Amino acid sequence: MSDKKPNVLFVCNTNGGKSQLAAALLRQVAGEGVQVHSAGLVPAHHINELAADVVAELGADMRAEVPTALTEEALRAADRVVIVGEAQVPELEGVTMERWVPAEAPAELATERERMEFLRDDIAARVSNLNRELGSAAAG
Repeated sequence: MSDKKPNVLFVCNTNGGKSQLAAALLRQVAGEGVQVHSAGLVPAHHINELAADVVAELGADMRAEVPTALTEEALRAADRVVIVGEAQVPELEGVTMERWVPAEAPAELATERERMEFLRDDIAARVSNLNRELGSAAAG
């Protein structure tokens, strides 16, 4: 096993919900096997409470996190940059980014909580796949 841990950066618009949720879930499944960071284009003032509630239901925690502004340095330091949602992240030469566009919640999910749980489950499935790709299941 290499001493260098993969460095993953999740990015969204505000770094208060989707990117924080993805980061919390990857920290949970990868353990110490992956460096996980998140950032936003225009950071929110606080974490989305509903997102924190629904991710906690899976045993992950994002409540101690603070929305952080995206920097060029963070983009360049990451081995993997994942844009969660529609954030318009400026392209940088030498930095490969991928975009996760979460599925639309079905109309029958009427409450905000049901929609957030649907989003969480979509992101959790993507994080699980990412974790397998990184090979961190054995390391974590």
